[in-house]
Amino acid sequence: MTKVKKAVFPVGGLGTRFLPATKAMPKEMLPIVDKPLIQYAFEEAIEAGIEEFIFVTGRNKDTINNHFDQAFELESILSDKDKRDALKLTSDWMPEPGNIAFIRQQKPLGLGHAVWCARNFIGDEPFAVLLADELMVGKPNCLKQMTDFYDEHNGSIIGVGEIDIQNSTSYGIIIPDAEISKNATKISGMVEKPQPQDAPSNLAIVGRYILQPDIFSYLEKGEKGAGGEIQLTDAMAKMLDKSPYYALNFDGRRFDCGNKLGCLEANIALALEHPEIGEKAAGIIKKYC
Repeated sequence: MTKVKKAVFPVGGLGTRFLPATKAMPKEMLPIVDKPLIQYAFEEAIEAGIEEFIFVTGRNKDTINNHFDQAFELESILSDKDKRDALKLTSDWMPEPGNIAFIRQQKPLGLGHAVWCARNFIGDEPFAVLLADELMVGKPNCLKQMTDFYDEHNGSIIGVGEIDIQNSTSYGIIIPDAEISKNATKISGMVEKPQPQDAPSNLAIVGRYILQPDIFSYLEKGEKGAGGEIQLTDAMAKMLDKSPYYALNFDGRRFDCGNKLGCLEANIALALEHPEIGEKAAGIIKKYC
């Protein structure tokens, strides 16, 4: 069985829910305390054993490219001033040269299209997909839990979490089949953004996937679904009768940073846990309660 060593990060979205902040800055670069969202997802992938990183970008996303590059002027100044701790924060977490690639999606045609754009970099290997605006906190982290499950069961795996059924129109919802373990379920189907009365469960897809390369043959057809976009969920649903799909209910905390309140909650929660500012952050929050 081939290990999961490659990951795709679709980061070409417009970030309209955060305007005007995202007019010139990608939403994936929004800070959660002291790191941008994309770095949290990147570090999650590293911990899960990922070795090759493919970013599917769009217009006005050069900031992401720059974040994963050397900042020679900054590093030179920090070195001259002997600011070693700050110097480590600029580059110690980056991968080896040649292990990271950036692809232009060119047109915002949906998540399925963004994943399809990475096909030539994936080849015939299983791969992970991480949506950076879904911030996962746990030990082990979400993708690590999924890769561990994959090593035992193979197939394709979707990260899921329980939601308020009234919010079903914002998510892909799975149809559970057979329970595999306490947190894992085999899937018999999935629906993209159903109305609450039509939702088959309260288990929503939460932006983490391990997929087989066969999915590209479905995505290349370019069939549009909900919102007039090429939906990854639709392609996965068509593969259910050909290969096993599992849903893994992530053991940890999820912050939906694709909206303002979720991003604010993540900043508060992680600030309170931060070793340097946690106590002072708690004091500031109490001032406004």
